[in-house]
Order: sequence, then C-alpha cells, then structure tokens
Amino acid sequence: MRSLFSLFLLLALPCLALAEAPENFTVKVLGFDANEGCDIADFDGDGKLDVIAGRNWYRNGDWLPRPVRLFEDANGYVHSNGDFARDVNGDGKIDVVAGDFFQGKVNWYENPGSPANLQGYLWKEHNLIDTKLTTNEATIMVDLDGDGVEEWITNQWNPKNPLIACRFTKNDKGEPQLTSFKIGGRNGHGIGVGDINNDGRTDILVGQGWYEGPEGGPWSSEWTFHADWNEHLPCPMLVLDVNGDGKNDILASKAHGFGLWAWLATGTDKEGKLNFDKQIIDDTFSQAHALHLADLDGDGKDDLITGKRVRAHNGNDPGGKEPPVLNYYTWDSSGKFTSHIINRGDVGIGLQIRTADIDGDGDIDIAVAGKDGTQILFNPLKD
Repeated sequence: MRSLFSLFLLLALPCLALAEAPENFTVKVLGFDANEGCDIADFDGDGKLDVIAGRNWYRNGDWLPRPVRLFEDANGYVHSNGDFARDVNGDGKIDVVAGDFFQGKVNWYENPGSPANLQGYLWKEHNLIDTKLTTNEATIMVDLDGDGVEEWITNQWNPKNPLIACRFTKNDKGEPQLTSFKIGGRNGHGIGVGDINNDGRTDILVGQGWYEGPEGGPWSSEWTFHADWNEHLPCPMLVLDVNGDGKNDILASKAHGFGLWAWLATGTDKEGKLNFDKQIIDDTFSQAHALHLADLDGDGKDDLITGKRVRAHNGNDPGGKEPPVLNYYTWDSSGKFTSHIINRGDVGIGLQIRTADIDGDGDIDIAVAGKDGTQILFNPLKD
C-alpha cells in the first residue's frame, strides 16, 4: 500500500508543479519618473544586486535612489532608451552604457566607487560614439563574433535608416570607444538576434525582415537581407525552438497594438522565403513592446515575460489607456502557452525587462522601468 501511495505522489508531481506556478508577485516601488530602461548589477561591491534605472541607481537594502546622470524630458519621453550595466574600463567597478531616442550619442557613465557613489555624486560621462542616427527605438547588446565582448546594436524605427553594429575598441589615448560597422541599409520597428535559418550562424531580425549572418564572419561584408515580413515588431523579439522540432521559431508581438504570437517555423517556400504558422498566445492587452526569457517557476525551463508598455506613444496606441499588465507564459512541447499573472493594474513595462535573484532567496525576481516608475517584482516561489 505504501508503494502504491508513493507511486501516486510521483505521478502527481507534474500536476502539483503546474498548480504552484507563482503569480501576483510582491511589488517594490523604487521611484517615479518616465524613464524606460533599467539593469541589475552590484554597483557598490557589497555582494548584493542593485538596480539602475536612468537617472538613479537603487542600493539593495535601503532601495533609496542615488544619482547617476541627468537628462531632460522630451514630449512624453526622456533622453534615455535603455541601460546596460558593464565594466567598461576594466577597473572592477560596474558602469552603465546608455543611449537616447532622439540623439545619436552613446555614452558610458563611470562608477566612482565607494564612498562617492553612496554620497550622491554624479557619475562621470564619457562619449563612446555619435552615430548621427536620431530614430533610435531600442538597443540590444549581443556578442556577434564570439570574442566574449558584446556589440551595441540600436534598432531604428525609420526603416530607411541603416542597421549598424558598434564594437568596443580603444581610441588613440587607450580610452573605450565604439566603432560602427554597417550591417545593411534596411531597418524598421523591431529587433532580434538568433539563428533563424538554422545554418549555425547568427542572424539579425528587424521590422522589415532579417539579415543573414555572412559565411566569412560578421565583419567580412554587409549582411544579406531577406524581406520575409514587414511588421511593427517588439524590441526584442526572441528566436528559439518553441516546439522542439529542430527549427528555430520567433516569439513576437505587435509592439504598438494588440497581439502576442509564436511564429512557428514551417520551412521555406520554393523561392527560399521563411514561412511561419503564426499562433496567437495572447491578445487581451496591447503594447507588448519588450519580450524576455527567464525561469520564473523554477522548473529549469525559461518562461516568456512581457506586459503592456505604459503610455507608449503617450497613450495614443490601441488600448493605450487601459490598465497596465505584466504576465509570464509557460508552454508545453506542442507549443501551447499558458498565461500567469505577475501583476495587474499597478505595473507595466518600458523598454527593458531584467531578471535575477535580487533578494537572494533562490528564485528569479524582475525589475522593470516605465512611465509609471521603476519597480522590483519579488517572486513568491520561495516564500
């Protein structure tokens, strides 16, 4: 009888795990402004993860804002479209690299270290590059060439602007700088990176189609462009094999409208164009502008995290004035997605979703920054 009972428990475990998927995360509000970028790192070297978001960084423990940089608001936006925590100058302290919607300059802000960063000092600004591009939708950082150093790639909402990748190099004084390389002349709202044609090389996806990684390496030539779609896509869209059939698929959304989809790859047509079976995941909220993967339920598999971008286009998008939403989605081997609530009514997203075990309790938490402020959402899984 005891053996039968034990067998029953083992068979029931998958159902129990599914039922215990965490929902309704605890919200910690860090600050209120219109900044839409953030990152997570240990900025004061105390071994605990802090949050940086635009003008301020927030120290783990007291979570009070301490200044990093100053910038202005511009017609419902701020002069910031993303934060990337990196040790830019190799001094062992975590700095931040940041761009701008409307200006081509990419700057890095030098962490002064303790005690200055605890005493309210601004971080010294250094310019890395001026791309002269002024329709900067959102930025990603990704290692295109496998050298262990990520490149800076900024999506352009103007489809006629070029797509460039900027590599970290040194100037004549030995100081960090970015050097640009033209991927190609097509663009459009949306950015993603992954091997979408399954040839073993990294490709780049944009709103009007995708760039095929060159056989000779990313810096050997301009990349071949394939106009296989033309849509208003998120930043980033995600490339992964959703249903385990050996072909990479795309997780995408209508960034300024309703709809979140899994584009399941079905192969190519006779002209070599990539084809997809577009399966709706969720169409109950709009402006799922950023997508992110992390294991929130502790099952060893990544989940899809997204939500409603707060006041994208200042609330003028379809559904733009509806309450904020933050969800995550699990899926099975057939590609069927299940929605879980992170927060409803209080927290949406901006341009970046960041995840880490911020409170050190063994599960993955979330940091977001949008036009309703900067928040941490603490995962209740280990509570």
